[in-house]
Amino acid sequence: MATTTYRNPDEMGYYGKFGGAYIPEMLHRNVEELKSRYLDIIYEESFQKQFRYLLKDYVGRETPLYLAERLSGKHHANIYLKREDLCHTGAHKINNTIGQILLAERLGKKRIIAETGAGQHGVATATVCALKNIECIVFMGEKD
Repeated sequence: MATTTYRNPDEMGYYGKFGGAYIPEMLHRNVEELKSRYLDIIYEESFQKQFRYLLKDYVGRETPLYLAERLSGKHHANIYLKREDLCHTGAHKINNTIGQILLAERLGKKRIIAETGAGQHGVATATVCALKNIECIVFMGEKD
């Protein structure tokens, strides 16, 4: 019989000798600001109201569940597809970027710098930045 031990992180975010984060010095001030203001901002009623509004009326949430009848029949189980591809920009990435950009806006940020692999996160970030009239720079590697 295998035993599994789960350990919660300590107050510094470590799991025993593992954990923590490397933060480049030039980002340290911004990360500290985020740490100190994050919870207060995301629980503000006005933030939550705007977040919910944008998810519903801009992103198109809630997205439907679709019963894939032929696939279900083939595998003798009810198989549903969550249609996140129907979100504005064609993927689930915008759900997260809505919150990120609203948070950045509340922090008074004037420019967003993002990275993307296959491109969907960059598209979602740029889309929300355009909506909020915030400058956006997206970096994408030559190889992913």
